[in-house]
Amino acid sequence: MSTENVKRSKSKYDEALAKYNTNIDDEQVKKAVRKIIEERVPENDTLEVKKFLMGSIELTTLKTTDSEESVLAFTEKVNQFDEAYPALPHVATICVFPNFANIVSQTLEIDGVEIACVAGCFPSSQSFIEVKVAETMLAVKDGATEIDIVMPVGKFLSGDYEGVCDDISELKEACGECPMKVILETGCLKTASNIKKASILAMYAGADYIKTSTGKLEPAATPEAAYVMCQAIKEYYNETGIQIGFKPAGGLNTVMDAVTYYTIVKEVLGEQWLTNRWFRLGTSRLANLLLSEIEGKETKFF
Repeated sequence: MSTENVKRSKSKYDEALAKYNTNIDDEQVKKAVRKIIEERVPENDTLEVKKFLMGSIELTTLKTTDSEESVLAFTEKVNQFDEAYPALPHVATICVFPNFANIVSQTLEIDGVEIACVAGCFPSSQSFIEVKVAETMLAVKDGATEIDIVMPVGKFLSGDYEGVCDDISELKEACGECPMKVILETGCLKTASNIKKASILAMYAGADYIKTSTGKLEPAATPEAAYVMCQAIKEYYNETGIQIGFKPAGGLNTVMDAVTYYTIVKEVLGEQWLTNRWFRLGTSRLANLLLSEIEGKETKFF
């Protein structure tokens, strides 16, 4: 690519970012989030909200020890849940490594549960684009109905916005009709300004959802990162008319964590995003915790 073309490409991304306020003060974000948590979270600490959250969970197993047998048993639990708890919504998604897409696809019996695969060399995104594309296409071929990729964080932090967007766009093309979630790994981005920029670039390049974290690095999801990402989604929607989903993942350890993210989405994005299509929770441990609170007794189903 000529120097002139590089400049033109870079200016295209700078032009996209210039439409949004990316000069954000981290302390102001913390203050705004504190206010939401103190004033709004208590009113959402209800049985109705917890039932809704149950239906937004992406039940996830991304362990080194995963096997065909363990993923089969994991999927069967989702099949059995519908019969065991007919009054509750089933989880939104089962999320697995790409090599297990086929076994989930063959085993899953519940309509309305998506099959998400982490692809594109999760969790680092550090490989050749050809490898990332091949893995993504194979996951879709084997039955994935959604794809989660990681933004190339190193490229972003070095200011290579063209490289970031090219990666995301190529993987979006590899997804075909499958919705694609772009993981920002917000803990590596450090500042609210970087999180806002990364959110906008990911959406601009083709993300259908933006997601906080892989869950493999600390810090993972935080309410502050969620607040900034939701602001970016709202502004992008106002600018383009395109609705983008939101998924906090990693570090969701308590029911109140989930209620907090629900509240941030409600306050920043509004009711339009409060469906299990547009709001997802990437977790596994949370499923039993929510179920226990809904049932009023300790329950370990999953």
